Amino acid sequence: PGMQSLSDMLYKFREFGSYIDDLKLGRCVVIHDVGTDPRTMRDAHAFRNLGVEAVVNVPVLEQGRLVAVLLVHHSQPRRWTDGEVSLISEAAERTRTASERLRSEARLRQINETLEAEVAARTQQLMASEEALRHAQKMEAVGQLTGGLAHDFNNLLGGIMASLELARMKVAAGRVGDLDRYIEVAVGATRRAAALTHRLLAFSRRQTLAPKPINANNLVHGMEDLIRRTLGPSIQLEVAGGEGLWLTFVDPPQLENALLNLCINARDAMPDGGQVRIETSNTWLDDAKAAEFGLPPGPYVSVCVVDTGTGMTPEVALRAFDPFFTTKPLGEGTGLGLSMVYGFARQSGGQIRIDSEVGRGTAMNIYLPRHDGDDEPEEEDGGDGRAAVGSGEVVLVVDDEASIRTMIVEVLTQAGYVVLEAMDGPGALHILQSKTRIDVLITDVGLPGGMNGRQLADAARVYRQDLKVLFITGYAENAVFGNSQVEPGMQVLTKPFTLEALKQRVREIVDKRTTR
Repeated sequence: PGMQSLSDMLYKFREFGSYIDDLKLGRCVVIHDVGTDPRTMRDAHAFRNLGVEAVVNVPVLEQGRLVAVLLVHHSQPRRWTDGEVSLISEAAERTRTASERLRSEARLRQINETLEAEVAARTQQLMASEEALRHAQKMEAVGQLTGGLAHDFNNLLGGIMASLELARMKVAAGRVGDLDRYIEVAVGATRRAAALTHRLLAFSRRQTLAPKPINANNLVHGMEDLIRRTLGPSIQLEVAGGEGLWLTFVDPPQLENALLNLCINARDAMPDGGQVRIETSNTWLDDAKAAEFGLPPGPYVSVCVVDTGTGMTPEVALRAFDPFFTTKPLGEGTGLGLSMVYGFARQSGGQIRIDSEVGRGTAMNIYLPRHDGDDEPEEEDGGDGRAAVGSGEVVLVVDDEASIRTMIVEVLTQAGYVVLEAMDGPGALHILQSKTRIDVLITDVGLPGGMNGRQLADAARVYRQDLKVLFITGYAENAVFGNSQVEPGMQVLTKPFTLEALKQRVREIVDKRTTR
């Protein structure tokens, strides 16, 4: 009683203390006394100017991003009970759900009003729009699911692959019967499983991309021999590169994978032989065509794979990009090839479209935004060939997965590094705050103990500003850092990785004063 609403003015969280960082991480902020809580005591006057002495803030997150806060305040210091905090938290969640429902109902009302006004002319268009909306929501939901599955799966694969490789090195020295053959089979299986997770991440648009300016003509011509061998002698390949082709800004290996997937699909649609034509061209999407494709209008580079195969029915074409959907017999396809191409195109700022007719073939057209920046970079010479060994540099390894931590410690020790280890952020920070020499910090991103790997690296650089950091993670890079760039002196290595890749990356970080 007597309290007034604070909703009529604009407030900045930073003027009321430091707890905005907790809210961004999805943590409920409970402050019993603004004058004594370390997060607010310096700015307690800002609260008191509003007649506030105690406060509860419940964050509302959508897809990991802070979008709203439910604030309950009191005019006197107050010991908030667990029951009160639980009630406020549930109110926040119900408010978010109700708001979303109201938005959905508003959209539905608008659709119904349009339907009543244009019943005859708009019915078919409305049904198509609703189907497209449901399809997009389904694709997004599956993308979120596969991103999480890939994270856990990659963590497991990292330990399995590294352990088997270490065992193989020991076998090579001791010659223990046929054990090496079995290990080779297991390593091959883990690599195939890793390829599956990369496809899942590609579909969910969470794969780690390394885009650069490329000329698609050069990329296609560089793959021509590989594609011919993949298609086989019964299928004729024709390449038609557009003249004066614009550059596009994409990840070259991922575009190669996408192109190869499309060619394999074309081959499978022509069991009795046929023709595959790869075309590249410059194209301009006007407002109408761009809206149809879900892209901004403007210049695009088109990479199209056309076949003379069996074609698709409209029903199959509509589901072609659904993950795990396949028309191939059981055991002959995963149903992830086209969904991976779709995810790559969308993550690269483009789109893929299907033009198919039963009995007359299919055209799969990838549209990629034109790049107006620097020219296509020259190929790197592969470095100076320096062996990936250490010279006594000190490396701190932080990972809560014992198998992975043990593997990294052992391989780096054998490579000539001095290796320290910790299983969580607080333990590692204790070492970093000491006077112990540390040249490189290798840390998993997902760590227990209330401090993740990124937070650990940030805290470590308070004490060691030039500390080099290598993040290892089952998540894709953009899931770890969002849209921000990796800071100088930091790199990311996604699981599963080979031991040689780990050693090379550590050597590279040690050798470079500034890395990205």
